[in-house]
Amino acid sequence: MAVDIVMPQMGESIFEGTITKWLKKPGDKVERDEPLFEISTDKVDAEIPSPSAGVLKEIKVGEGKTVPIQTVVGVIDAAGDGAGAAKAAAPAPAPAKATAPAPAVKSAAAPPPPAPAARPAAPAPAAAAPATSAPTKEGQRIHSSPLVRRLAKEHGVDLAAVPGTGAGGRVSKQDIEAYIAAGGSEVETEKEAEPTEADVYTQPIATSASAPPPPASRAAVPPPQAPPASAGGQVHVAFESAVPRERMYFGNYEVQPMSVMRQRIAEHMLASKRVSPHVYSVDEIDMTKVAGLRAKAKDEFEKRYETKLTFMPFFVKAAVAGLRAFPTVNSSLDGTNVILHKEINIGMAVALDWGLIVPVIKNADEKNILGIQRNLNDLAERARTKKLKPEEVQESTFSITNPGVYGGLFGLPVISQPNVAILGLGMIEKRPVVINDSIAIRSMCYVSLSYDHRVVDGAIAHKFMHTVKETLENWSEPVL
Repeated sequence: MAVDIVMPQMGESIFEGTITKWLKKPGDKVERDEPLFEISTDKVDAEIPSPSAGVLKEIKVGEGKTVPIQTVVGVIDAAGDGAGAAKAAAPAPAPAKATAPAPAVKSAAAPPPPAPAARPAAPAPAAAAPATSAPTKEGQRIHSSPLVRRLAKEHGVDLAAVPGTGAGGRVSKQDIEAYIAAGGSEVETEKEAEPTEADVYTQPIATSASAPPPPASRAAVPPPQAPPASAGGQVHVAFESAVPRERMYFGNYEVQPMSVMRQRIAEHMLASKRVSPHVYSVDEIDMTKVAGLRAKAKDEFEKRYETKLTFMPFFVKAAVAGLRAFPTVNSSLDGTNVILHKEINIGMAVALDWGLIVPVIKNADEKNILGIQRNLNDLAERARTKKLKPEEVQESTFSITNPGVYGGLFGLPVISQPNVAILGLGMIEKRPVVINDSIAIRSMCYVSLSYDHRVVDGAIAHKFMHTVKETLENWSEPVL
C-alpha cells in the first residue's frame, strides 16, 4: 500500500516549507516515526518523522525546494515490496539544476542594457512560473500568507501583479521573492544620472547595469549571476549591498549561497533595524552573591534534580522582576497602539552550528529556578536537534541573549520583533572594584539593554536595568 508523505503544517500561520535535507534515499527501509527529512519554515527548522513503516518508494520534491503545506513530497511503500522500483523513481535533480540557470546565462551573455531599459524586466517571474499558475483576476481575493503580505508591504509590491503558483493561485513566498528579485518593486525609482560609489546597489544585476564597469574589468572578474527564480525551487532574497557587486569579486573567492535559516535571520534583522529606532543602555552588576550561591549549590542541585545549574535562571528571574515593575518593556507596538502583555514569555537566543533560533520560556514569571533551568535545557537541546515545535519559538514578550558565554564583555543585540527590548549578558569575571574606599575582587558582569525608543524612553530603560541589578546583587530566593 502506498502512503503519501506530505509537507506538514508546522503552525497556524505557516503555509509552506522548504525541504533542506532528505535523511533517507529511495529504496531505504524506514520505521514509523523515524526521522525522514528536514524542513525549514519561517518559524523553525524541524525533522519530520515517517508517517508509516515500509520502504521509501519515491521522492517527489528534492532538497532546496519550497512547496505549500499538504503537498505530497514523497511516497512510502507500506508493504515494503517497492524497493526495486524505488531506485528508478528517485528524482533527477541534476538536469533541473542544469536547465534552471539558462535564463541567467542568457542574461549574462547579453550586453548590459541601458538604465531605462532595466525596468521592463519586471514581468520575468510570469515567464518563469509554471503553466498551472493563474494570474489573479481583478476583484478576486488574493490568497497569501502573512509573511508574503509583509514582504509585499516592505517592498511596495502590489500582490495582484504577482503570479501565484500555489494551490488555487496562492501567492507563495517563492513567488513574491522571485518578483522582487526580478525588479518588480513599485517603490524602486528610475535613476536620472549614473550612480557614484556612494550610491547603494542591490544584488540583482539589472540594478547595477546602469553603471557598467570597464569591459576589461568585467572580463577579468566576472561576478556570478544572481540566483535564478525557478518554479518550485529555492529563491534567494535580493539584499542590498553598499557597493557595486563587481567590487566584491576579486582575487580568489568562493561563493556560498545563504541557507534558508540564514536568509530568514537576515530578513528579520533588517526588518527590526528598519522598523525600530534602537537605543542602548549598559550597566555593570556585581554577581558575587549569586556566584557564591551557585558554587555552593550546583553539585547538590545536579545530584538532586539531574540537571546542571547555570547563571541563566538567575538572569531570567531578575528580568521578570524588572518587567513586572515596568510593563512597558514587556510590550509590542501595533501602529499607534501599545500592546501591554499580561504574560511574561522570555525568548532565549540559542546559537546553532547553522544559525540562530530563539525558543521561548512561556510564563516565566510562574516558574522557580528549577523550573526555568529545566525549561531552558529542554528547549536548547531540542533546538540543536531540530525538534522544536513552531509554537515554542512564538509569542515571546521579551528576549535575552548571552554573548558572554563566548567571552564577550557585552553586546548590543538587535531587538527580536515584535518585542520592544532585548537584554544582552556579558561575561562574568573577577575584577578589582572599589567598595567603601577599599579595593576588592568581585565577580562582575556587564549587561546591556537594546530598546525601541518609540515605546521605551531612557528613564524607563535605566529604571528597568536598576531593578535587574538590585535583584541580582541582593539575591534572596533559595535554590535548593
